Amino acid sequence: MPILHQDSVKKHRLKKDASILEVIDLRHDYPDGNQALNGISLKINRGEKVALVGPNGSGKSTLMLHTNGLLKGDGSISISGLDVVEENYSTVRALVGLVFQNPDDQLFSPTVFEDVAFGPLHMGLDEKIVKTRVQNALKQVNMVGYAQRYSYHLSVGEKKRIAIATVLSMEPEILILDEPTAGLDPRARRSLLELLRKLPQTMLVATHDMLMVKELFHRMIVLDEGLVVADGLTKDIFKDPDLLEAHGLEMP
Repeated sequence: MPILHQDSVKKHRLKKDASILEVIDLRHDYPDGNQALNGISLKINRGEKVALVGPNGSGKSTLMLHTNGLLKGDGSISISGLDVVEENYSTVRALVGLVFQNPDDQLFSPTVFEDVAFGPLHMGLDEKIVKTRVQNALKQVNMVGYAQRYSYHLSVGEKKRIAIATVLSMEPEILILDEPTAGLDPRARRSLLELLRKLPQTMLVATHDMLMVKELFHRMIVLDEGLVVADGLTKDIFKDPDLLEAHGLEMP
């Protein structure tokens, strides 16, 4: 297993004056000819919690997969001042906590502990430090007693919390979540919203849950057909029902 050099990660954690995420003229075409991103530019500053909204096929998931190099397009993207290019992928993936919509895509080990420990072990951390990171991550998502549980026995809501813990154990600079409330019952949804509200990390959250956007996110970015069509204060964008309707969105 390749080991991530800690000096590289530490250096970029110290760049407190840099924006966390900066995207400049990012374009991506899939092999079938579909143009998923058509020149997206945006910047997210440290400490912001930003909603990414738009209809299906607008480019939200494609953009998110570019943030840690799972997809590669034209243009530029940087995390904490570090270019997202192949030679930097290991460092970038320690700085970006990417959480997929389906937690089963993220949980592949027999136990919760092993899932949450995977990232820190990959970083080459000492066993004692790994255990501390796992404990801290599980505490953050209110799942401390689940370390020895089997991941595949958990409810959807519990799996989503553990999926978040798997990236929190890496101590990321930014959390990027894809449809975190999808598939949750009302109680689990409310519990997850409270978790996201309390987490201190910078966040970019792709969602169709406009009520969550209204409750949690001061800023929202609207994508449609691979373009940023609006970027501003959530309260201001919600005052423009014609804009929302034009891009397949509903008032909460």
